[in-house]
Parts: sequence; structure tokens; C-alpha cells
Amino acid sequence: MKVKVQTLDAKSGGDIQLNDEIFGVEPREDILHRVVTWQLVNRRAPARATRERSDVNRTGKKYGKQKGGGTARHGDRKAPIFIGGGKAHGARARTFTSSLNKKVRALGLKMALSAKAKNGKLIVLDNLDMNGDAKTKALATKLEKLGFGTTNLVIDGEALNVGFARASANLKGINLMPAIGANVYDILRHDTLVLTRDGVEKLEARFNG
Repeated sequence: MKVKVQTLDAKSGGDIQLNDEIFGVEPREDILHRVVTWQLVNRRAPARATRERSDVNRTGKKYGKQKGGGTARHGDRKAPIFIGGGKAHGARARTFTSSLNKKVRALGLKMALSAKAKNGKLIVLDNLDMNGDAKTKALATKLEKLGFGTTNLVIDGEALNVGFARASANLKGINLMPAIGANVYDILRHDTLVLTRDGVEKLEARFNG
């Protein structure tokens, strides 16, 4: 698959040949759904358990007399009715984890990349160099000419371009990440996927390696 490459100044940067085994896979909703579900489940933080009566470190000595005190009968100070006592029917510890076959995860990423390429939502840039003009206003003007969508995921090579990262930090709808962080959920939830030449090379090397 041959795609046109643009520069940040909306000029032609030549062409690039994308690997059809990565950017030309027919997307399947069931595979994408499985991968996204797996990602979101593993992002959930574990639920911490509350301390119940058996977990509270207080004296086990009987509190008051069994009868004749004019109050309710209590065995010790760990009862939930007392300040510092254990929680009655407290939350249980829960760990949210899920596993997914590595081949399915890799296939899901290929399908997410292919879906953007198939729908015309893929933009390839030569690089993200700002040429000394790393200003937010200047970058916003350039992005309008490139046809960016409402939300855009920009994937660079091994490291992020510092000038572009600073200039785009205050721009709404621009998210930047290195190629190693590319994932199905972030790709699908953005309108437009923007890759640099280095980003394409790193993604293809990630599957071939």
C-alpha cells in the first residue's frame, strides 16, 4: 500500500510503501472488541479491602459487664458500633486482571492500523521537526492545512519530538506517544491517526521482530 507523505508545512514529502500485512488487514469487530476489553480490564486498579472486625488491632477484653450496665452487651471494642472498630460488611479485596493470547493482541493492533488506513483516517508525516518555530500558534496553523480531525493520535518513532510535544501540549485534540506505546484502544478512540516515517518503521519492526 502506497501512501503520500506530507511535511508539517503541508508540502509533499514523497511516498511511503506500507506493509500490507500490517496496514492491509481486514478489520474484525470481534477481535477489536476482545483486545479493547482486555486493555480496559487490565487498567482497572485493584479494590482495597476494608478492615473488618477480625482485622482491627484492638484489645479483645470484654467491654463492661454482661448485665446490669444499662447498655447494650458487647464482647470487645472491635464491634462496628465503636469508633475505631471494624467495618460491618466491608468491601472485599478484588483484583481485576485478564489474559489474552499474544497473537490475538498483535492481530488486533494490525486491524486497528488497517481500519484507519482503509477509512482514509491515516496521515503520514515526514517528521515532526518545527525548524526552530516551536510555538503553539504556529503549529495550530500548520495542522489546519494538513486535514487533522477533531481528535488526533500522533505516533512518533522511538522518542518524542521535544519541540512538537511542547507546541502541541496546549492544543485540544492532539495526543502524542512513541511507537512503543501504540495500542488498539487509543488508536480507535481518536478520529485521525498520524504517523511519522520513523513511527511507521518502528511499528513494522515491532511486528517483524
